[in-house]
Amino acid sequence: MNKFRTLLVAVVALAAPLMGVAQAEPVKVGIDAQPYPPFTVPNSSGEWGGWEIEIMQAVCKTENLDCEVQPVAWDGIIPALDSGKIDMIFSSMSRTAEREKVVAFSDRYWKAPIMLVGPKGSDMKPTAEGLSDKLFGVQTSTPLEIYAKKYFTGATLKYYPSLDAILQDLVAGRIDATMAGAPQISAFLKTDEGAACCENIGTVNDDPEIFGVGVSAAFRKQDSELKSKINDGIQKIRSNGTYEEISKKYFDFDPYGD
Repeated sequence: MNKFRTLLVAVVALAAPLMGVAQAEPVKVGIDAQPYPPFTVPNSSGEWGGWEIEIMQAVCKTENLDCEVQPVAWDGIIPALDSGKIDMIFSSMSRTAEREKVVAFSDRYWKAPIMLVGPKGSDMKPTAEGLSDKLFGVQTSTPLEIYAKKYFTGATLKYYPSLDAILQDLVAGRIDATMAGAPQISAFLKTDEGAACCENIGTVNDDPEIFGVGVSAAFRKQDSELKSKINDGIQKIRSNGTYEEISKKYFDFDPYGD
């Protein structure tokens, strides 16, 4: 009987670590609830895909993390992180000095120039004078809003909750222009609606104080272990070719930037 009890205790002791692994809670990954092609796009079943989702999944797979997508309204995504509703933001968030005061950031995983888009044949330019008296669409709670307020003083700004809503109004002629990262604008101009109505009207001058050093994942400041795993995963998928393989499906340029 004592031998059986000893064996049972040993089996339980060996199984305990495995049970802990099996019961580990998933990492809840916050993304903007609004579609952001080609980065985050839901299919007809509500499952999210796109370049950024694939990159996140590749990083999580490399680090043996069980990552689950959790859509959140963009203006509430940092509060959702702070409250524990999500564990990480992986949703085209620019790493800026202002945001670094409240969250911790991973290494960069993409950085692209900011492009303006407007109707074909327009004489607009990405300057205050070039957008004078124009109605300019901008997404709220983003560095793009801050940039537009600082540099496009000649334009009238119209605010939107998502880039998708802005582009719909651009196609319909309800605004004169907008701006976004090169990947988003390039993807839009490849659609039937985008190709028919609009064209790239220039690249804005960079302002690192506004746009930061690139896009990174964001974490609660105390979650250093998760941050370290994500950094390791980013480095690995860039080294083993996975990053390039995924990116070629979506872009004709390197989204990692210089």
